[in-house]
Amino acid sequence: MSNSKDINKKPESICAIIPFYNEKETLNHVLDETLKFTNFIIAVNDGSTDDSYNDERKKSRVIIIDLDKNYGKGKALSAGFEEAISRSFDHIITLDADLQHDPKYIPNFIKALSFYDIVIGNRLNNLSGMPLQRKISNKLTSFFLSVKTGVDIFDSQCGFRAYKQKVLITVKTKNFGFEAESEILVKAAKKGFTIGFTRVPTFYGSEMSKMRPIEAIIGFVKVLFSSSDN
Repeated sequence: MSNSKDINKKPESICAIIPFYNEKETLNHVLDETLKFTNFIIAVNDGSTDDSYNDERKKSRVIIIDLDKNYGKGKALSAGFEEAISRSFDHIITLDADLQHDPKYIPNFIKALSFYDIVIGNRLNNLSGMPLQRKISNKLTSFFLSVKTGVDIFDSQCGFRAYKQKVLITVKTKNFGFEAESEILVKAAKKGFTIGFTRVPTFYGSEMSKMRPIEAIIGFVKVLFSSSDN
Protein backbone atom coordinates (compact mmCIF):
# COMPACT_ATOMS: atom_id res chain seq x y z
CA MET A 1 0.00 0.00 0.00
CA SER A 2 1.39 3.43 -0.96
CA ASN A 3 2.10 5.99 1.72
CA SER A 4 0.31 9.35 1.47
CA LYS A 5 3.70 11.04 1.64
CA ASP A 6 4.46 9.63 -1.80
CA ILE A 7 2.10 12.16 -3.42
CA ASN A 8 4.85 14.79 -3.64
CA LYS A 9 7.69 12.33 -4.19
CA LYS A 10 10.29 13.77 -6.59
CA PRO A 11 11.60 11.41 -9.25
CA GLU A 12 15.26 12.05 -9.97
CA SER A 13 14.38 13.13 -13.51
CA ILE A 14 12.49 16.37 -12.77
CA CYS A 15 14.11 19.69 -13.63
CA ALA A 16 12.62 23.19 -13.53
CA ILE A 17 13.59 25.95 -15.93
CA ILE A 18 13.01 29.48 -14.66
CA PRO A 19 13.80 32.34 -17.04
CA PHE A 20 14.17 35.70 -15.33
CA TYR A 21 14.80 39.34 -16.09
CA ASN A 22 15.24 41.79 -13.20
CA GLU A 23 13.47 39.59 -10.63
CA LYS A 24 15.69 40.29 -7.61
CA GLU A 25 12.66 40.75 -5.33
CA THR A 26 11.11 37.35 -6.01
CA LEU A 27 13.64 34.92 -7.51
CA ASN A 28 15.05 33.60 -4.24
CA HIS A 29 11.59 32.70 -2.95
CA VAL A 30 10.58 31.03 -6.22
CA LEU A 31 13.78 28.96 -6.25
CA ASP A 32 13.29 27.79 -2.66
CA GLU A 33 9.66 26.81 -3.24
CA THR A 34 10.42 25.07 -6.55
CA LEU A 35 13.17 22.96 -4.99
CA LYS A 36 10.52 21.37 -2.76
CA PHE A 37 9.03 19.66 -5.82
CA THR A 38 11.98 19.21 -8.19
CA ASN A 39 15.50 17.90 -7.97
CA PHE A 40 17.24 20.56 -9.97
CA ILE A 41 16.67 24.08 -11.29
CA ILE A 42 18.14 25.83 -14.30
CA ALA A 43 17.55 29.56 -13.89
CA VAL A 44 18.28 31.58 -17.02
CA ASN A 45 19.27 35.19 -16.52
CA ASP A 46 18.00 37.02 -19.59
CA GLY A 47 20.35 39.99 -19.30
CA SER A 48 19.19 41.32 -15.91
CA THR A 49 20.57 44.68 -14.83
CA ASP A 50 19.21 44.91 -11.27
CA ASP A 51 21.89 42.85 -9.44
CA SER A 52 24.46 40.09 -9.77
CA TYR A 53 22.31 37.42 -8.05
CA ASN A 54 25.20 36.15 -5.94
CA ASP A 55 22.97 34.62 -3.24
CA GLU A 56 20.99 32.66 -5.81
CA ARG A 57 24.20 31.24 -7.29
CA LYS A 58 25.12 29.69 -3.95
CA LYS A 59 22.02 27.51 -3.76
CA SER A 60 22.47 23.77 -3.93
CA ARG A 61 20.84 22.06 -6.94
CA VAL A 62 20.54 25.38 -8.80
CA ILE A 63 22.61 26.67 -11.70
CA ILE A 64 22.25 30.06 -13.33
CA ILE A 65 22.91 30.55 -17.02
CA ASP A 66 23.75 34.14 -17.91
CA LEU A 67 22.79 35.42 -21.35
CA ASP A 68 24.87 38.35 -22.59
CA LYS A 69 21.86 40.62 -23.10
CA ASN A 70 18.07 40.71 -22.83
CA TYR A 71 16.95 38.56 -25.77
CA GLY A 72 13.43 37.60 -24.66
CA LYS A 73 11.68 34.73 -22.95
CA GLY A 74 11.88 32.38 -25.92
CA LYS A 75 15.66 32.61 -26.11
CA ALA A 76 15.97 32.11 -22.34
CA LEU A 77 13.76 29.03 -22.46
CA SER A 78 15.73 27.59 -25.36
CA ALA A 79 18.99 27.95 -23.41
CA GLY A 80 17.39 26.23 -20.43
CA PHE A 81 15.99 23.42 -22.56
CA GLU A 82 19.39 22.66 -24.07
CA GLU A 83 20.98 22.50 -20.62
CA ALA A 84 18.23 20.22 -19.29
CA ILE A 85 18.61 17.89 -22.27
CA SER A 86 22.38 17.75 -21.80
CA ARG A 87 21.79 16.66 -18.20
CA SER A 88 19.31 13.96 -19.30
CA PHE A 89 16.27 15.11 -17.33
CA ASP A 90 13.14 13.28 -18.47
CA HIS A 91 10.58 15.81 -17.21
CA ILE A 92 11.07 19.57 -17.56
CA ILE A 93 8.89 22.15 -15.81
CA THR A 94 8.82 25.81 -16.89
CA LEU A 95 7.59 28.58 -14.63
CA ASP A 96 8.07 32.31 -14.16
CA ALA A 97 10.17 34.00 -11.51
CA ASP A 98 7.69 36.75 -10.55
CA LEU A 99 5.33 34.73 -8.28
CA GLN A 100 2.71 34.36 -11.01
CA HIS A 101 3.14 30.57 -10.90
CA ASP A 102 2.87 28.73 -7.59
CA PRO A 103 5.39 25.84 -7.49
CA LYS A 104 3.11 23.79 -5.22
CA TYR A 105 1.14 22.80 -8.34
CA ILE A 106 4.17 21.11 -9.93
CA PRO A 107 3.08 17.60 -8.77
CA ASN A 108 -0.16 18.06 -10.74
CA PHE A 109 1.84 18.71 -13.90
CA ILE A 110 4.04 15.69 -13.33
CA LYS A 111 1.00 13.48 -12.77
CA ALA A 112 -0.55 14.74 -16.01
CA LEU A 113 2.65 13.90 -17.91
CA SER A 114 1.68 10.26 -17.41
CA PHE A 115 -0.99 10.90 -20.05
CA TYR A 116 0.42 13.69 -22.24
CA ASP A 117 3.72 14.83 -23.75
CA ILE A 118 3.08 18.50 -22.92
CA VAL A 119 0.97 19.84 -20.05
CA ILE A 120 -0.08 23.49 -19.88
CA GLY A 121 -1.52 25.33 -16.91
CA ASN A 122 -5.12 26.35 -17.49
CA ARG A 123 -6.07 29.59 -15.70
CA LEU A 124 -9.26 30.20 -17.62
CA ASN A 125 -11.61 28.60 -15.10
CA ASN A 126 -11.16 31.69 -12.95
CA LEU A 127 -10.55 34.93 -14.85
CA SER A 128 -11.22 37.33 -11.99
CA GLY A 129 -7.59 38.45 -11.71
CA MET A 130 -6.77 38.55 -15.41
CA PRO A 131 -6.63 42.01 -17.08
CA LEU A 132 -9.24 42.52 -19.77
CA GLN A 133 -6.74 42.87 -22.63
CA ARG A 134 -5.09 39.62 -21.56
CA LYS A 135 -8.46 37.84 -21.43
CA ILE A 136 -9.24 38.94 -24.97
CA SER A 137 -5.80 38.19 -26.42
CA ASN A 138 -5.65 34.80 -24.67
CA LYS A 139 -9.05 33.77 -25.93
CA LEU A 140 -8.16 34.81 -29.48
CA THR A 141 -4.72 33.18 -29.55
CA SER A 142 -6.07 30.02 -27.96
CA PHE A 143 -8.84 29.83 -30.57
CA PHE A 144 -6.50 30.32 -33.53
CA LEU A 145 -3.94 27.89 -32.13
CA SER A 146 -6.70 25.32 -31.70
CA VAL A 147 -7.58 25.73 -35.38
CA LYS A 148 -3.92 25.62 -36.42
CA THR A 149 -3.00 22.54 -34.39
CA GLY A 150 -6.28 20.60 -34.43
CA VAL A 151 -6.01 20.38 -30.63
CA ASP A 152 -8.25 22.15 -28.10
CA ILE A 153 -5.93 24.79 -26.63
CA PHE A 154 -7.53 26.31 -23.54
CA ASP A 155 -4.85 28.70 -22.29
CA SER A 156 -2.17 29.32 -24.91
CA GLN A 157 -0.42 32.11 -23.00
CA CYS A 158 0.29 30.28 -19.76
CA GLY A 159 4.02 29.71 -19.29
CA PHE A 160 3.54 27.26 -16.42
CA ARG A 161 4.13 24.03 -18.33
CA ALA A 162 5.63 20.55 -18.27
CA TYR A 163 7.38 18.74 -21.09
CA LYS A 164 8.71 15.27 -21.66
CA GLN A 165 12.32 15.37 -22.77
CA LYS A 166 11.52 13.82 -26.16
CA VAL A 167 9.44 16.88 -27.09
CA LEU A 168 12.28 19.31 -26.48
CA ILE A 169 14.79 17.11 -28.30
CA THR A 170 12.54 17.12 -31.37
CA VAL A 171 11.00 20.62 -31.30
CA LYS A 172 13.30 23.63 -31.63
CA THR A 173 12.11 27.24 -31.65
CA LYS A 174 13.33 30.14 -33.78
CA ASN A 175 11.55 33.00 -32.02
CA PHE A 176 13.07 34.88 -29.07
CA GLY A 177 9.94 36.43 -27.53
CA PHE A 178 6.80 35.19 -25.79
CA GLU A 179 5.57 33.81 -29.12
CA ALA A 180 8.09 30.96 -28.78
CA GLU A 181 5.66 29.23 -26.41
CA SER A 182 3.03 29.20 -29.17
CA GLU A 183 5.65 28.04 -31.66
CA ILE A 184 6.37 25.02 -29.48
CA LEU A 185 2.70 24.01 -29.50
CA VAL A 186 2.36 24.36 -33.28
CA LYS A 187 5.47 22.33 -34.02
CA ALA A 188 4.76 19.73 -31.33
CA ALA A 189 1.24 19.15 -32.65
CA LYS A 190 2.62 18.69 -36.18
CA LYS A 191 5.00 16.06 -34.83
CA GLY A 192 2.12 14.19 -33.19
CA PHE A 193 2.92 14.99 -29.56
CA THR A 194 -0.06 15.08 -27.22
CA ILE A 195 -1.06 18.23 -25.33
CA GLY A 196 -3.04 18.31 -22.07
CA PHE A 197 -3.97 20.82 -19.39
CA THR A 198 -4.13 21.09 -15.62
CA ARG A 199 -5.93 23.79 -13.64
CA VAL A 200 -3.90 26.49 -11.93
CA PRO A 201 -4.97 29.74 -10.24
CA THR A 202 -4.54 33.17 -11.82
CA PHE A 203 -1.95 35.52 -10.32
CA TYR A 204 -0.67 38.72 -11.89
CA GLY A 205 2.23 40.94 -10.90
CA SER A 206 5.16 42.54 -12.71
CA GLU A 207 4.85 40.04 -15.58
CA MET A 208 2.15 42.21 -17.13
CA SER A 209 4.63 44.98 -17.93
CA LYS A 210 7.05 42.63 -19.69
CA MET A 211 4.70 41.38 -22.37
CA ARG A 212 4.41 44.12 -25.00
CA PRO A 213 0.98 43.49 -26.56
CA ILE A 214 1.75 44.72 -30.09
CA GLU A 215 5.06 42.85 -30.32
CA ALA A 216 3.43 39.72 -28.89
CA ILE A 217 0.60 39.88 -31.44
CA ILE A 218 3.02 40.36 -34.34
CA GLY A 219 5.11 37.44 -33.12
CA PHE A 220 2.03 35.26 -32.70
CA VAL A 221 0.80 36.02 -36.23
CA LYS A 222 4.24 35.10 -37.57
CA VAL A 223 4.05 31.75 -35.77
CA LEU A 224 0.46 31.14 -36.81
CA PHE A 225 1.14 31.54 -40.53
CA SER A 226 4.52 29.86 -40.59
CA SER A 227 4.59 26.52 -42.38
CA SER A 228 8.08 25.54 -41.19
CA ASP A 229 8.47 22.46 -39.02
CA ASN A 230 12.12 23.14 -38.16
